[in-house]
Amino acid sequence: MASLAFFELENWEEKIVKQRLAGHKLQFFSRPLSKSNVNKVRNVNGIAVFIYSKVTEALLQKLPKLKFIATMSTGFDHVDLAACRKRGIIVSNVPYYGENTVAEHTFALILAFSRKLIESAERTRRGNFSPHGLCGFDIKGKTIGVIGTGHIGMHVLRMARGFEMRMLAYDVKKDVAGSKRLGFKYVSLDTLLKKSDFVTLHCPYNKQTHHMINNNNIRKMKKDAYLINTARGGLVETEALLNALNSGRLAGAGIDVLEEESAIKEEKQLLAKRFIPNLRTVLENHILLGNENVIITPHNAFNSIEALNRILNTTIDNVSAYLRKKPVNIVK
Repeated sequence: MASLAFFELENWEEKIVKQRLAGHKLQFFSRPLSKSNVNKVRNVNGIAVFIYSKVTEALLQKLPKLKFIATMSTGFDHVDLAACRKRGIIVSNVPYYGENTVAEHTFALILAFSRKLIESAERTRRGNFSPHGLCGFDIKGKTIGVIGTGHIGMHVLRMARGFEMRMLAYDVKKDVAGSKRLGFKYVSLDTLLKKSDFVTLHCPYNKQTHHMINNNNIRKMKKDAYLINTARGGLVETEALLNALNSGRLAGAGIDVLEEESAIKEEKQLLAKRFIPNLRTVLENHILLGNENVIITPHNAFNSIEALNRILNTTIDNVSAYLRKKPVNIVK
């Protein structure tokens, strides 16, 4: 029987952990691991934490029997990996959990534009059932340009294939086998921007991808094209997007992320009570919100019950695998 401690859990998550790890000694804390509560778990063999638990060397010194850490996140910079390696502590993360979830939201935004769903719903809510002015367009035969062909980008391409769209992609690391299997073509970023009716972003945010859509290249997009961003706000230069929309260069933009959201590292942060940035204020004050050719959702693409369960269940799977002495999803 192992002694395990779980931090930063909701009540519904605690119930599932108790069911799946019955037979082990379990402790639960709604707050992060910290110097104020570390002595309560001094003898545990493993802990599960979220990003607000800063697992420092000082805390690790107070956990002499700790051999395993499961972080309930993709990122792991809140864990001192060097100190863990020194102590022989294995760390596992949740590498993927929302690939199809975010991809589905991407198409929700695309279809909202193609079928004028927002305008249609608002009109009928006011009691006006006239279809005049609500003529949309088919996405069959349109070209989708996917920037970033990782797990989410590949799901978008699979869905696009189902809609019988033409498919282009750009990535610094090409999945040649995937392109042959799904029937999409890798092209340069410039070519993708020039030929796509929908440009959708699915790459990580870093120094290399900062403002990858900017004033210099957004003007290369087709005049009736749409930009979709469900990845990270910093990928798009907000001023460039505004200029393109106001000048009629773009037909519209579907946005689930804003450039101001730089404090967000994990989507699940948005559901945490201790999350500080007030996104409602960001949205209310954002100049893009008033643009009739823009659809903004509140960083909600990840937020499905299935995705949240995948985070929790992968964490439990990581713990179970370690207890069987066959650890998975190990952070190197």
